[in-house]
Amino acid sequence: MTDFLAIDTSSRHLTVYAQKGDKSVLRHLPDCAMQHSVVLMDEIDKALNEIALTPQECDFFAAVTGPGSFTGIRIGIATAKGFALAANKPLKPLTAFDLIAYNVNSKKSFVVIDAAHAHYYVCGYEEGKVCFKPSYLSEEEVAALPAPLFGFEDLPFKNYNKLEVKNCLMNAALKCGELSNDMHALYVRKSQAEEALCENKKVGI
Repeated sequence: MTDFLAIDTSSRHLTVYAQKGDKSVLRHLPDCAMQHSVVLMDEIDKALNEIALTPQECDFFAAVTGPGSFTGIRIGIATAKGFALAANKPLKPLTAFDLIAYNVNSKKSFVVIDAAHAHYYVCGYEEGKVCFKPSYLSEEEVAALPAPLFGFEDLPFKNYNKLEVKNCLMNAALKCGELSNDMHALYVRKSQAEEALCENKKVGI
């Protein structure tokens, strides 16, 4: 199956990749935080039109399910689900970790994503399979990891390699994951609102 649409709205950037046979198109906006819902459908429309691909011709629809922006993740998933439902085609959920892991040649690696406040989302891979489940780690814990580190941001770690995230969506969509009838967000930790609620309950507010 080579005809598909893949989208990534999990971070500050927006990436749309469409493929039809030997034709493909990549559209990438490096910084559109808080604007995903405004620009996403227009970027998808431009990508599909450029290679004359219709939703009905797609074999599947892929989207990045997290971790990352809670709002962005929901927008991407809802869009992919909408296309899949309308075209009666399956979904392919991808994680932000998959984007990086399926674009490196290291036998074992850790994918690191900035989670703010000196903490990071981390997932380990060995020969294409998850060997260290998605976790929320401190800077010290990440620095102590033994294998090469990979990501798409500027991070302060030794043995860290930065990839261009816009170039990662294609390989992940082609090589990663299984087709599914549903797609759910990957939340490695609670949202800020949920964490605040839990904290308030602890102190009796």
